Amino acid sequence: METATFAAGCFWGVEARFRELDGIQDTEVGYAGGHAKDPTYEQVCSHRTGHAEAVRVQFDPGRITYEELVEAFFALHDPTQLNRQGPDLGDQYRSAIFAESPTQERVARDVKARLMHSDGSKRPVVTEISPAGPFYRAEEYHQRYHEKHGRVPARRGA
Repeated sequence: METATFAAGCFWGVEARFRELDGIQDTEVGYAGGHAKDPTYEQVCSHRTGHAEAVRVQFDPGRITYEELVEAFFALHDPTQLNRQGPDLGDQYRSAIFAESPTQERVARDVKARLMHSDGSKRPVVTEISPAGPFYRAEEYHQRYHEKHGRVPARRGA
């Protein structure tokens, strides 16, 4: 198994979308890319910790490659929106990839470059790509939120 970490807006929907992909073994939501240790949801929402709402996925690279995950990440949100996704505003909703290795960082940058050159949009892709730092698991009530509240079917086998 390998791990990948992405931020693409509110982590509830992002987690649910990643869980739909074949090859995803597990997911958890949390906070990444900030400077405070062990932040709470309320602290992250205060915009004082620098964290993004993020999803960490465990995946089987024999069933889905990291490149395919990055492509799915770009497809599931609007990477041209700075510090927002849809109605959600704030730096905690920014688009970011937290690379777990130099190889992941290279792949993420390559996919982002392809997207910027192939997209007919005049708006720049603002997705941040940086080495992964600490990932802080969000409070339990945020984990698999959509499944708990009947918004998506529970995934079998995970």
